[in-house]
Amino acid sequence: MADPARAAKLAQRIKVVVAEALGRRVKDPRVEAITITDARVTNDLQHATVYYTVFGDDAAKADAAKALDKARGVLRQEVGRNITVRLTPTLEFVADQIPVNASNLEELLRVAKQRDAEVAALAAGAKHAGDPDPYKTDAADIDEDDFDEEDIELGDDDDIDEDANR
Repeated sequence: MADPARAAKLAQRIKVVVAEALGRRVKDPRVEAITITDARVTNDLQHATVYYTVFGDDAAKADAAKALDKARGVLRQEVGRNITVRLTPTLEFVADQIPVNASNLEELLRVAKQRDAEVAALAAGAKHAGDPDPYKTDAADIDEDDFDEEDIELGDDDDIDEDANR
């Protein structure tokens, strides 16, 4: 088993080789709109998955998939010539879903931004249900006459003695 770092390096090399081979060796016009986005190699270096995107509609995507399937042998031969491993990995081509996921994410962000704006508009005209600061008291509200000297007296030892006798 190869280490993951070596597999990652090999995947990057395969990505470059396949992209160059699509431009030079494959003469099919259906591959002109293909962009190789990523490649991944298993840790045993036997299988490579190449991710691609296609500029165009669904018909162009279907044609590109057929063209890549047809050119798989030529592309594997190019990969075998340009990498230094004992066995040339098999190639599997998978349409990359990142552009679709990115557009879905952008739509979700747009909806969230719109809802945030609605909440901010509602909050702008809102008032507190009660007093804005229910704990705030003015010094003029407290009179000195409200306190008796009996309330302030701290040295009442009779209560302590009664508790001790119980």
